[in-house]
Amino acid sequence: MAWQYSEKTKQLFMDAVHGKPGSHLGEIEDPDGVGEHGSIACGDAMQFAFRVKRHATDPTKDVITEAKYLTFGCTSAIAASEALCAIIDQGEYTPIEALKISNQDIVEFLEGLPSQKIHCSVMGAEALEAAVFNWAQRRGVDLENLGVDLHTDEQDEGRIVCKCFSISEPYLRRKIKELNLRTIPDITAAVKAGGACMSCHHVPGGLQDLLDETWGTDKERPQGEPVMVTSIGGLSTPQPARRESELSPYQFGKKIEHAMDEYVRPMLQKDGGDLEIIDIKEMLIYCKLAGACAGCAGANQTLKMMVEQTLKEMVDERVRVVAV
Repeated sequence: MAWQYSEKTKQLFMDAVHGKPGSHLGEIEDPDGVGEHGSIACGDAMQFAFRVKRHATDPTKDVITEAKYLTFGCTSAIAASEALCAIIDQGEYTPIEALKISNQDIVEFLEGLPSQKIHCSVMGAEALEAAVFNWAQRRGVDLENLGVDLHTDEQDEGRIVCKCFSISEPYLRRKIKELNLRTIPDITAAVKAGGACMSCHHVPGGLQDLLDETWGTDKERPQGEPVMVTSIGGLSTPQPARRESELSPYQFGKKIEHAMDEYVRPMLQKDGGDLEIIDIKEMLIYCKLAGACAGCAGANQTLKMMVEQTLKEMVDERVRVVAV
């Protein structure tokens, strides 16, 4: 499946991969707040950190002056992380004010995301919450006394519903309400639960039961608006990751070439670069960067974070890119 990203999403991703001035991919030494969300084992993970200008007497008036992230994931995951940091840069937020930034704000900043990629924006909002909780602990701020509930005990105390992604019942119940998730595909698009083996869909206490308990069964459920997710090209039902093992070597090669010519190479050419396919051996794609990309210090990042991730999304999740 070829994801239809906005030009802004693609540009933010490329800026991050190339380390352009003003981008935020990286680490902050001795941050004032740091939080994580996701898992590399699950395919997407983010570490978000920020530094503040400390108020002399009232820590609730600290102001975020720098934000950075380390994200393992696809184009949309990295672009969403960039969007979160850019929003914070523009707002001069206190950590508590930053909690008002929602996943929908991130989606709108990106000028839309495919509905199957909305979970990337949710990941950013959750990592921000974790970082604010960490800041509050360091600065001695009683968030509960301020009426701020970050739900930090959900994963420790809750029953795990989706074992593939280790997602708990309390977290799912909250997100179903917060994001107005009405169907199992809605849940998968927003938080990834149920997107792997799918065994949690209809088992007792599974995703459908949680939906029914929240909104009522199909017979009880009032006719309402479907979940509204900003996307490009309209809403679509999430599909499990595709594998093209049934393709012949020729068909597989043509799919790789199509993805390269229609998506990868145009993105590289915008920055004066290019790429050549040298050979294809099963799932290994041997490539050579050309133009401005050939001598770029971020060449390896470009191959892994842009070229390989794009081919994983568009062709087969098992693809590996090898530099020649």
